Amino acid sequence: MFPTLNSRGDTPLLPFSLPFFNIKGDLILLEHFSVFAKIIKVGDVVTAYSVQNPRHIVCKRVLGLEGDTIKVPWSSTNGPARTVKVPAGHVWLQGDNTLNSTDSRHYGPVPYALVNGKAFLKIWPLKEAGWVSSHVPALL
Repeated sequence: MFPTLNSRGDTPLLPFSLPFFNIKGDLILLEHFSVFAKIIKVGDVVTAYSVQNPRHIVCKRVLGLEGDTIKVPWSSTNGPARTVKVPAGHVWLQGDNTLNSTDSRHYGPVPYALVNGKAFLKIWPLKEAGWVSSHVPALL
């Protein structure tokens, strides 16, 4: 198991959760064993092929696993409040920057097969280097 930065250089990585990760210069290490072994848990930060454009990779936090019930609050972009049950073989992904994130609130549960890595270490910029937390921020 080798960590990767972006194993496919042709695949752009889309924004996740400013100020935690910045698309313009932050580097994170990913591991793939957790995805392969299906031991991803709520709170993990993962990368996945975009539901909207499979040529792009998104970086989001897992907020629900198959069988979980997710309450989506009303918002001007997401519409009325609703409750969603995550179907088998899917995960619920959301960006930490809820005001500026296109995620499962917009396109629904994501097939687990699209998840391709788990972020575990931020390595750049050096002053912000450290382990990627699985703590779910209170705003989510």
